[in-house]
Amino acid sequence: MTQARHNERVLFSSRLRKIVLPAAAVLVAALAAGCSGGSSPKAGESGASASPSSSPSPSSTVSVPPGVDLTAQGTNLNFGDTATVIFEPTENKATVLSLTVKNARQGRLSDFKGFILDDPYKKKATYYYVKVRVKNVGTGDVGGVPVPLWGVNGANTLLPAVNFTSTFKKCTSKPLPKKFAPGDAVDTCLVYLSPKHGSLEAVSYRPSQEFNPIQWTGTVKH
Repeated sequence: MTQARHNERVLFSSRLRKIVLPAAAVLVAALAAGCSGGSSPKAGESGASASPSSSPSPSSTVSVPPGVDLTAQGTNLNFGDTATVIFEPTENKATVLSLTVKNARQGRLSDFKGFILDDPYKKKATYYYVKVRVKNVGTGDVGGVPVPLWGVNGANTLLPAVNFTSTFKKCTSKPLPKKFAPGDAVDTCLVYLSPKHGSLEAVSYRPSQEFNPIQWTGTVKH
């Protein structure tokens, strides 16, 4: 093999970037249906909040600052609205977050040119980009963990945000900064993969099966 051909192959290989899908990407509606109070709110509903069947918090151990009101479980919101929730990613990390799902748009498979789409699940999916703002309005530091939002498709399947091994310029996805202390805020973009060319019907805050999810809906731009 000539040196020029060798260099060409090395250069091509260096451009390949991998999309990493967590095992949770294939969770099905059975998990979504496990919320307290029976069935979860329908993905297509929006607007006024639902009548919650339980407290707005999955835990009573996290300190909620004075003047901060938690969003009730089962609340349905529109894109652009903000929810205030208790967030406990680990035993040693907990705070109150303000979550705003700003908007959502549908991507194209051609956006992923240069990425390794190495199975039909990834190739025959629809990709969605969701812009989100997260602010720490509590008293704890929850740095270095993923943004706690799921996508929900037309089959009521939970869709985790896609992990990337390098920068994806169309929708720069990142976890919370290593230090995410009280008062810190970050704007990010989450990528959701809906299998079999599926839709994106909602974005959901759902920290556990028992939690009646808080969901955002709205027009998905194309």
